[in-house]
Amino acid sequence: MTCNIGKVDRIIRIVLGVALLGWGIMNSNIIADVVGGVLLFTAIIGWCPPYALFGINTGCKPKKD
Repeated sequence: MTCNIGKVDRIIRIVLGVALLGWGIMNSNIIADVVGGVLLFTAIIGWCPPYALFGINTGCKPKKD
């Protein structure tokens, strides 16, 4: 897995993920919890499967070996 999520994309995912998790917990909405968890998880690891599938890279710099 190579990084395909840039800094701004990560920040947006973290904010939305925390908001959805909080809202889902307060309202007992499992769908919001799952979506929020996925957003947080992808932000933490820096890799998004749909982005990889479609060849999208939002600004993550490739590592030089």
